[in-house]
Formats: sequence, structure tokens, C-alpha cells
Amino acid sequence: MITPYWDPMPTARRLVALDGSPYATFGTPIFRGEWGDRNWRNVPGPFYGADTDCMQFGREHAPDHVAFDEAHEFVFRQPVTERETAALVTAAGWELYNNYAWDGDEHWTVEGVRAWWRDRGRVREWAVAAARVWSSYREDPKYVPHYLDAADGHREFVAYIDDGLEAYLRGYLFWLDQRREPAPGEALPRL
Repeated sequence: MITPYWDPMPTARRLVALDGSPYATFGTPIFRGEWGDRNWRNVPGPFYGADTDCMQFGREHAPDHVAFDEAHEFVFRQPVTERETAALVTAAGWELYNNYAWDGDEHWTVEGVRAWWRDRGRVREWAVAAARVWSSYREDPKYVPHYLDAADGHREFVAYIDDGLEAYLRGYLFWLDQRREPAPGEALPRL
């Protein structure tokens, strides 16, 4: 049985603290984003993109977790394994202004997560439209694979909203309320 929530923060902290860590950008902490600047498309969880530069490197390193709008990267799926956490930390390390953040657990509340979930239709509608736009770009053939990858990221986001995100968020609600991972079979809060 899969645990409905896994805390990625011990792994992320360990990765960033390693001597000679590839996760430090020129000696600058990589998680400097601020909650007030977070992209509204970020799914609730500890990681989020704030006022990122959208060089669009995030999908190269964490395609299962990062997507982007016209100007910024955001986290559409939180990591649930050490490998996924390493990928997301790597993507954050490539962001030019270090505006990813990992303090979401300090800001999300049970009601805040429920409010995001109630408004998921707006996020889903945006992602469907964004996939359509990105997949239509054909101006410069050398960038077509990049555009198609961007469209794939938005389609993956839609698929996750439709199947998987609810279970994750119920586990995350438990985490926010109890500050521990739920035991297998333990009742989870409703969204």
C-alpha cells in the first residue's frame, strides 16, 4: 500500500546541504522565492514557483513536476519520492533568480488547500487552453519539440487534476493538521 503523503523536505534539505552540492547556484541559496509572489497555478505542497524567470529549464530537469505559463515556472505535481525530490531541487537550481521556494508547509492551511481545490476548474481550464496554444506554435521549426513538450506538461497537469491530485491533497491535509505522515489505512480528511 502506498502512503498517501510523503514528506520530501528531509530529502531536499539533505541534498542542498551536501558539501559541493550541485544544488547551490554560485553560493546563493536556491529557494529564495516568496509566498506572496507564488504563481496561482502551483499545486499545494511544500514547493512552489514564485517570481521565476521562466527560462523554461525546469521541465528539462523535472518534467513530471514543472510546467510554465508565458512568464513563470510553477510546480504542478509535488514530489513523492527521493528521486522526484532530487529532480525538483535540480530544476529549482537552474532557475536564474532562485525564485522557487520550499516553505509552503509554513503557509498552506487546511482551508487554503480546500479553497485551491474548489477553484481547480479555473486551473484546469487554463491548462487545457495553454496546451492548445503551445501545441499550435510552428513559427520556428527548431523550437517545435520544445513547444510540444510544454503542451505535454499542461496535458499532464490536466490528467493529474482529473486523477491523482485529490488523493495527494487529502494526504497533504492530514500532514498539515497532524504534522506527520498518515499510517497506511488511516482515515484522511475530505477535501
